[in-house]
Amino acid sequence: MTVQEGVPQGAVFTLTMKSEDSKIYPGIAREPQTFGTPDPTNPNKLNVTTSHPAPYTRRVGVYVPKQYVPGTAAPFIVGADGIDKSLFTALDNLIAARRVPVMIAISIGNGSGDAQGSQRGLEYDTMSGLYAEFVEKEVLPLVEKECGVKLTKDPDGRATMGCSSGASCALIMAWYRSDLYHRVLSFSGTFVNQQWPYNPATPRGCWEMHQHLIPESPAKPLRIWMEVGDRDLLNPNLMRDDAHDWVLANEYTAKALAAKGYHYQFSFVVNAGHCDGSMKQQLLPEALEYVWQGYPISGGKSK
Repeated sequence: MTVQEGVPQGAVFTLTMKSEDSKIYPGIAREPQTFGTPDPTNPNKLNVTTSHPAPYTRRVGVYVPKQYVPGTAAPFIVGADGIDKSLFTALDNLIAARRVPVMIAISIGNGSGDAQGSQRGLEYDTMSGLYAEFVEKEVLPLVEKECGVKLTKDPDGRATMGCSSGASCALIMAWYRSDLYHRVLSFSGTFVNQQWPYNPATPRGCWEMHQHLIPESPAKPLRIWMEVGDRDLLNPNLMRDDAHDWVLANEYTAKALAAKGYHYQFSFVVNAGHCDGSMKQQLLPEALEYVWQGYPISGGKSK
């Protein structure tokens, strides 16, 4: 997790994307200091009346390892919430040690805001494959064009990762588009009820993952590493829907994965809060190794 002398350093490109260029996310925002009100007839539904169209600009950081061979289709990992320098440093060291494949990392900034009624919330908390479609149609072609790389189409060579709602986004991407992604890395996953607009098909948002979706669906070809801290979030908020406990949401999700026989690892971290920096420093390398197990490394299989 620190820069090592003698280890090849990857190149990092910074790209800019504007809402006016997106056909999928033209942009919304919720007025500052506003939240929403619970629906009096449905405790799982939050009515937000202060959200409106608004432009955004997002940054995309692209890490290309020194070992990448131009013209070859590379495996890659898509991350949320902007440029992740710690990920890039970890990949420099892990790739050099042949502990993970030679991969490209794409850190995508969110469209601003948080939770219901915001652009970030719309992207990360919506229970559908829409964000994965946005990445596929609007982000990846831009990365290939501007960074001179070729990205694999093989879902086994594609991973998603994030923290908080970025982590729920990572799981949602792979769940709804397992034809695109097979590997998921989640820190402090917001597997709670933050979806907006309300969808009766998934009335409790990402809380549905452990409650219905994972238990009632055939197992998908996913490999999942997930973490939660014992001091993670508990936010009953105005909804009082009993679906805003991050610790329980992650524990229940791990239990559901175990019951269906998924390849997963769940780290419950003592004395760690939400998206805890010290926790990430300790666990990110082993999380990356676990997520990429089974994928070829320089002609051989990872352990």
